[in-house]
Amino acid sequence: MSGAGEVLDVAVVIAAVLGGLFFTAGTVGLLRFPDLRSRLHAITKADTLGLGFVMLALSLRAESGWEVAKYATIWVLGMTVAAVAATLLAAEPDRGAAP
Repeated sequence: MSGAGEVLDVAVVIAAVLGGLFFTAGTVGLLRFPDLRSRLHAITKADTLGLGFVMLALSLRAESGWEVAKYATIWVLGMTVAAVAATLLAAEPDRGAAP
């Protein structure tokens, strides 16, 4: 195996492990933080970054530009969904509250 192939393998493993660590950190934050907004912040930020690292690992192993484009689209949609869901969930407790 060439030196460049080994470096690529190491980069893929590092990106995948970092993705898993960020997913784990988001889950721990979801379970440990006291209020809704803190939990949403932890899960949204950490999981979006974790998804980005996993998509990077997959993109480094992709065989075509179309695969990379698919992974990038998945990441962008994941970021969008996380932001919208967190915004809607964070606004929900305020509805109907007494002034």
